[in-house]
Amino acid sequence: MKIMNCPLNGPRNISEFVYGGEVKAMPNQQTCTDRDWAEYVFYSDNVAGIVAEWWLHAASGYWFIAERHTVTDEVIRTFDPADIYDKRVEFSDPIVEM
Repeated sequence: MKIMNCPLNGPRNISEFVYGGEVKAMPNQQTCTDRDWAEYVFYSDNVAGIVAEWWLHAASGYWFIAERHTVTDEVIRTFDPADIYDKRVEFSDPIVEM
């Protein structure tokens, strides 16, 4: 059985977690093109080595960051996003065309 350490809930079976993608800078929603946004959402660098990734503990709804080696699948460490992010991203209301 593979165990991952949730920073909030402690060690849990890997089946309780959902992968959320690589941690990467988000483009400015006001100035980016549709292509820039699509690349941010749908594409990843997919590097061999240690990558910071978003993970969700599904049972509690808690999002956190894990550093994982993509070749060996070893989780190096997990931590709360507040350790590196100090502000919340707010999105403006989209213009709805009918």
